[in-house]
Amino acid sequence: MRKEANIFVAGHDGLAGSAIVRRLTREGYRSLLRRTSFELDLRNPRAVADFFQRNRIDYVFLSSGDEGGSFSDGLNPADQIRDNLLIQTNVIDAAYRFGVKKLLFLASECVYPKTAPEPVKEEALMTGPLEPADEARAIAKIAGIRMCQAYNRQYGARFIAAVPASLYGPNDEFEVGRSGVLQSFIRRFHEAKVRQDPWVTMHGTGLPRREYLHADDMADACLFLMNRYEESDIINIGAGQNGSVAELAFEVSQAVGYGGDIRFDTSKPDMATRKRLDASKLESLGWQPQIPLKDGLAGTYEWFSQHYAHATVSR
Repeated sequence: MRKEANIFVAGHDGLAGSAIVRRLTREGYRSLLRRTSFELDLRNPRAVADFFQRNRIDYVFLSSGDEGGSFSDGLNPADQIRDNLLIQTNVIDAAYRFGVKKLLFLASECVYPKTAPEPVKEEALMTGPLEPADEARAIAKIAGIRMCQAYNRQYGARFIAAVPASLYGPNDEFEVGRSGVLQSFIRRFHEAKVRQDPWVTMHGTGLPRREYLHADDMADACLFLMNRYEESDIINIGAGQNGSVAELAFEVSQAVGYGGDIRFDTSKPDMATRKRLDASKLESLGWQPQIPLKDGLAGTYEWFSQHYAHATVSR
């Protein structure tokens, strides 16, 4: 991509989109187009078409869409599938109709079957049933992947799709019960530290394993792919490391500075296991993640402290 190219980052104010904006800015890209949902409703096809027609966009990073955890997905499945489908359809179609040179669609590891062998290879897509709690968002994301591939076949577009591991980092959501596991852990341990609670009780056994990718590593991979990847086949962006929920809870408690005990209530169900991705395809092209979990958690908690520390601590 030329440094003076017009680049639209859809979802620039979310976890993934804001990381992509930071990465592009550091690399010296000078013409980044950003619109909030109030300025541009991506669910509105006419508004999206008008925006693309006016701005002569060269490249698109499509990271817009709800990034919530499984719990939030289960609460609003209709919103999940409707909004994601509308946004994807409008942006991908406008990108084709108004001559965008290349588009990167950011999917989610929820697109893979619940029982896919780990580490999950790209070929596992649509080979089995999805995780029920994630199904609405997963179906929408799969449709986005297939739409990119269809436009490539029928119209000769250059639309690529990447599947990142579960993300964390600055500009995330940290509402307990509505965000991802890592994010809710940060808030819970922070509040326990403020209240000086002697212990924090977690649901389940702590045994399910999860993989987490720092948003800045994801953004670096997206820029790498936009410049070097031309295949229609999806490609995984993995963190190269995973651990149990119990190990994650310990790491988060250390980052937060909580000194109490961590207990597990085994009478409660375990959280859904997130899939560990096989990122060998991307690694073979020359990309590797750079941010260790410990460092990523420290930076994420610093951001949380600056933006959420004022929040009321419940008792």
